[in-house]
Amino acid sequence: MDTILIVDDNHAICQALALMIELHGYDAIYCHSPDDAIDIVSNKEICLVIQDMNFSRDTTSGEEGKQLFYALRQLQPNLPIILMTAWTQLETAVELVKAGAADYMGKPWDDAKLLTSIANLLSIYRLSQQNNQLTRVHSDRMSAINGAELCGLVFASGAMQRCVDLALQVARSDVSVMITGPNGAGKDKIADILQANSPLKDKPFIKVNIGALPMDLLEAELFGAEAGAFTGANKTRMGRFEAADGGTLFLDEIGNLPLSGQVKLLRVLQTGEFERLGSHQTRKVNVRVISATNADLADDIANGRFREDLFYRLNVIELSVPPLKQRQDDILPLISHFMGEQFTLDKVTQQALITHCWSGNVRELENACKRASLLATSAQLTIHDFGLNTLPADQIEAGASHNNLSPSFSTPPVELQDNAPLINEPDKQQIEAALTQHNGVIARVAKSFGLSRQALYRRMDKFGIRDTKS
Repeated sequence: MDTILIVDDNHAICQALALMIELHGYDAIYCHSPDDAIDIVSNKEICLVIQDMNFSRDTTSGEEGKQLFYALRQLQPNLPIILMTAWTQLETAVELVKAGAADYMGKPWDDAKLLTSIANLLSIYRLSQQNNQLTRVHSDRMSAINGAELCGLVFASGAMQRCVDLALQVARSDVSVMITGPNGAGKDKIADILQANSPLKDKPFIKVNIGALPMDLLEAELFGAEAGAFTGANKTRMGRFEAADGGTLFLDEIGNLPLSGQVKLLRVLQTGEFERLGSHQTRKVNVRVISATNADLADDIANGRFREDLFYRLNVIELSVPPLKQRQDDILPLISHFMGEQFTLDKVTQQALITHCWSGNVRELENACKRASLLATSAQLTIHDFGLNTLPADQIEAGASHNNLSPSFSTPPVELQDNAPLINEPDKQQIEAALTQHNGVIARVAKSFGLSRQALYRRMDKFGIRDTKS
């Protein structure tokens, strides 16, 4: 679904614009300051921005709006931006339109004119995005021409493009890299790309899943052990650091490393030195370390579970892999990759797959595709083939009723099982209790009910519950 960002310091204006936009089939989010707007555009897939020109009380110069406009253009040069203000100045309008502003409107706005402008701008934006997606889906082949190797990674979203671009940039160095992101999002693929495009690509590349190893064997696996060092150690064992000497060691699920192992790992990173278990002989290696985690290491540091000095040694560069629900443009290319050309999807199924939460990320999507290919009774797949028999209420609202991925997506709602509950619909008391429990953090409250933030806001408005953090 096309997501439109509204930036205005007036909460009532934001709500009015968001309601109008959502009633006409788009998704709307809003914020009240330029800094928040820049943060949202940096981290979310935004298709269009409607921004005010003044954000401080009694300010009418438009300078704040100009600064925000140029900052957004620097972040996303092709992002359509509609400027809106009660203090229309012709010179400012001419300057910013020349600089690429899509439209410039005064307040109060004309609903019909604004909606027409939004529809036209989004049509042009979708067309440009489709061209970009085709380029990105074939980026493996294109990058190979330029000497880059993407290890079969399939993506079409801007979020993944930025992650891959940064990975290719830092691959040439020997600094430690930490890859963060949820389970199943593709952290191991990013590690492969780092290695394949590094000067060490022909050297050893050793992978260790720390979360899959028993705690009492972790240190022996990493640093090796002499015969008799512990029960069952009948012969000398070479550790993963020795095996990776001269190359790269990938430590997956680094947050599971116990404190004793963290001390030894810190020493290796600082000096390259370590001892095998049961040995006093100091050994020296030269190893580049790439680590990955789905844990909140900042919280682990605060609670004494992870060493802060080790964190900064490992996290010289951080590569953040976003969850699949924030990379909706990747979903259909990934399905095509997993399923091949022998199957097709109707529009309702495409819509359901795109709006599904995918809490297990790419791994869950791949498993769903395997299920569909095994159980499908025809080449035309449905959501039932993927095991998606029901959708949360807010996804039905945002997807089946108002989806604007393309004009042909104006289809009836996704068919649900008879009497299948859509969601555990919260009442006013439950929402107020959840707000208290989660200290007013809307994202956490929405997640606890299985709702999007905007769906939660609609219910709060319905019950007259005020967002104290707005």
